[in-house]
Amino acid sequence: MGGVGRALVRDIDADSEDPQRLPQRAREDRPLAASEHPEVTEPSQWTRQTCASWVAAVDRTAVGDFSQWTHGMRSQNRLGKPLTPQTKSGYLKVPRAFFRDLHEWELIPRRFDPAHALRTPRSVRALMGPDPRVIADGIWAKLLWAGLNVELGDLPTADGRTYPVELIRAITLTWLFAGQRSDEIARFRVGCIRWQHDGLPIPGDSGEILARDAVCLLDVPTHKTGTAFTKPVDPLLGQAIEAWQAVRPTQPPMLDRKTNEYADFLFAHRARRVAKHYINTAIIPMLCRKAGVPAADVRGSITSHRARSTIVSHLYNAKEPMTLFELQEWLGHRTPEATSHYAKITPNTLARAYNDAGYFARNVRNIEVLVDRDTVASGAAASGEPWQYFDLGHGWCTYTFFEQCQHRHGLRTLRLLHAEALE
Repeated sequence: MGGVGRALVRDIDADSEDPQRLPQRAREDRPLAASEHPEVTEPSQWTRQTCASWVAAVDRTAVGDFSQWTHGMRSQNRLGKPLTPQTKSGYLKVPRAFFRDLHEWELIPRRFDPAHALRTPRSVRALMGPDPRVIADGIWAKLLWAGLNVELGDLPTADGRTYPVELIRAITLTWLFAGQRSDEIARFRVGCIRWQHDGLPIPGDSGEILARDAVCLLDVPTHKTGTAFTKPVDPLLGQAIEAWQAVRPTQPPMLDRKTNEYADFLFAHRARRVAKHYINTAIIPMLCRKAGVPAADVRGSITSHRARSTIVSHLYNAKEPMTLFELQEWLGHRTPEATSHYAKITPNTLARAYNDAGYFARNVRNIEVLVDRDTVASGAAASGEPWQYFDLGHGWCTYTFFEQCQHRHGLRTLRLLHAEALE
């Protein structure tokens, strides 16, 4: 981020006469700042008051404000609606980094602390908790069925060309079962599937071990947040990948830009890798057509990354659920905080846990009551003689309104306690 301030200042100085060539955040800054601070014409003039006006303006901004192209927003019925808390936080994060770099490079005098003056308001941060966009169970079940039953006629052939059916089936099941990002799926290596039984490696086509008894392991390459790791997956995925490897033509090694090394990519055909956006543009539309479900729901479009949240939430809410730390290792995250943005407890799981806790049963006690019939029959009860005795285990309480007594836990010291046994 060290060059952000220098580059943005250079762009602003070079393109000040042509606002259309300014970076987007700088274009947005001008009308917002000019409305309340017309005297501010350059970053060095910003003060704490200017930052406060900017934060307030961002908080009031709606979708489409200061934008020239609003057709897509209008078609999605988003025009004029308030910005999401995440978007507001992003609009504040950019100038925060911008002024931090300007101060670090000593391009402008330090007149305020960007981390404090441009921080996200507490009211906005309170709305930014984990909220994974999980696909509904009914829709996900239909997508699973469609993926397990992919046929030759289902393949995407809009331009008359398509990949082999074995490759399509392997990519589809990888998306449905692996829980990995689309760019990581596109970078899988040949031989990424391994099989084990009782901790010992076995061949994938072994006839001595039943499929349900074998453990399928998937080797995930270096990814967004960490190094390469290995995770268990469903054997159906391993069988689909091995079926594609059996018919995969020999491909030349290709450069992995993530690790800067040449590798044999699993999903490659005709000397070209399958694009990382192929799942979004071809696989998911194909599955939605076959399953008869819409390509979008109330949470937005069905994308490759939403499968990651859906799979993790299912594992987190299973009958024998995986813990947050186990899911952290399964996803390859560095911290449990990152995993918490994917795992969401369903209302059914929460209700079951609440019932199992037995809150009501722990706070309501069944007290045995002994009634002295002789006292009632003789009329002594009418004169105030005790006739109800509540069994406390260590004595008897004669207070008539025992269930309303606020001193029930200290009855050993109350005068209403009859410690002797009643005949």
